[in-house]
Amino acid sequence: MKRNRLLNSELSYEIGRIGHTAAITLCDAGLPIPAGVKRIDLAIESGYPSFLRTLDAMLSEMMVEEIVVATEIHDHNQTIFDQMIQQFNNQSMSPKVTEVDHEEFKSMTRESEVIVRTGECTPYANVILKSGVVF
Repeated sequence: MKRNRLLNSELSYEIGRIGHTAAITLCDAGLPIPAGVKRIDLAIESGYPSFLRTLDAMLSEMMVEEIVVATEIHDHNQTIFDQMIQQFNNQSMSPKVTEVDHEEFKSMTRESEVIVRTGECTPYANVILKSGVVF
């Protein structure tokens, strides 16, 4: 059995196969997922699994050099943003933070290798994670 925290084999595989600067989107239950982009749907019920808990598990296996968020997160969900940044700090990562408007964010998700849907039901709990390198 796998020893690391992330037990979802499909998600672990996708993290393991991406290269430097490739993107994975982690999103709430309501973000539209573009046709043609692989979806890993973890949502079971409202709030489960949460965005932050899923991000924490993903960061146990993924080096992130840049994140993209919608600027609207500051007006509608500053708590999630602050806690997300704290999680990066806890993992000794300081990714570049890029902010775009929500419409541009949704357009950018088309370039993701995979979109991971959580059960999070709070607004703008979405992030594009751009892969870094461990060396």
